[in-house]
Amino acid sequence: MKKLEDVGFLVARILMPVLFIVAGWGKVGGYAGTQQYMAHMGVPGFFLPLTILLELGGGLAVLLGFLTRFTAIFTAVFAIITALIFHGDFSVDSNSINFMKNLTIAGGYLLLFITGPGAYSIDRLLKKKW
Repeated sequence: MKKLEDVGFLVARILMPVLFIVAGWGKVGGYAGTQQYMAHMGVPGFFLPLTILLELGGGLAVLLGFLTRFTAIFTAVFAIITALIFHGDFSVDSNSINFMKNLTIAGGYLLLFITGPGAYSIDRLLKKKW
């Protein structure tokens, strides 16, 4: 049963950051447009490099199981903040589902923060619990 759990953690860690890695990479390629959208939503553009770092860098870190708990808690908070800022206007049809999506993502990352990355991770190899 432990082996199945270890594989389950690995599969979850592979699936969880896909959205963030793709979104972060998209922000690199569409930097100016993303910065304009953020400004339109009242978020200063200087947050964009931090967003890319969290989405792309943090996504890759979770994928590899490196700095997993540290990254997971920041990603959970990020998902909640972005839900409130970018999806809080429920008069826009797609916002309610995106708001709930972000809350669901936050819940998954909180669970990852609590449980850790599992056996197949760089954190486990380094014997770190960050």
